[in-house]
Amino acid sequence: MDLYEAIKGRRDVRSYFKPDPIPDEVLARILHAAHLAPSVGFSQPWNFIVVKDRAIRERIKEEAERQRRRYEELLTEDRKAIFNKIKIEGILESSLNIAVTADCTRFGPHVLGRITMPETCQYSVVLAIANLWLAARAENVGVGWVSFLDKELVKRVLEIPDHVELIAYLTMGYVTSFPERPELEEKGWNTRLPLSDLVYQDRWGRKNEDLRRALEETKV
Repeated sequence: MDLYEAIKGRRDVRSYFKPDPIPDEVLARILHAAHLAPSVGFSQPWNFIVVKDRAIRERIKEEAERQRRRYEELLTEDRKAIFNKIKIEGILESSLNIAVTADCTRFGPHVLGRITMPETCQYSVVLAIANLWLAARAENVGVGWVSFLDKELVKRVLEIPDHVELIAYLTMGYVTSFPERPELEEKGWNTRLPLSDLVYQDRWGRKNEDLRRALEETKV
């Protein structure tokens, strides 16, 4: 698959999982792609916990449902009606889950490039997740990011050490199809912003008209 095709076709999958197992060699390729991500100071702060145990996944799903109910209470009735049509996770429907962590103590306290921006430790892990997601799409494997979770609770369930941060809890599996548009756009929760409204030149708020036209005319 062409890189731009993978980027354009990538989706946060929650509703389309099939129970088919992911072969170890496919999972290995996807994880290798994640491990090839850039990291500040070549610190490689990531770990990946592959979760297949049904009982563990049921505990995580219970927490996701609790957080879903908590969020629903914050919504207006109109937004609640849309939200109730949206599936927020596929923890049990997917063939496996992956917890991705950041160990910012790896290689000591003075990692090259992190003195002024310590948050680049977590950013590095997010880059690994982006690699994982695109590689999975190229393998026709769907990925979903479950964010309706108390991170500390998940850490206890997975026995993650105190000094290691949970960055993402992902669901992964083969899918019946990849939707043409993101699910939240299909369900009317939000729409994609015009890129030309988001790009400035040299300073905040300044537009380059030639670039603006190119952004509006160019498609990937």
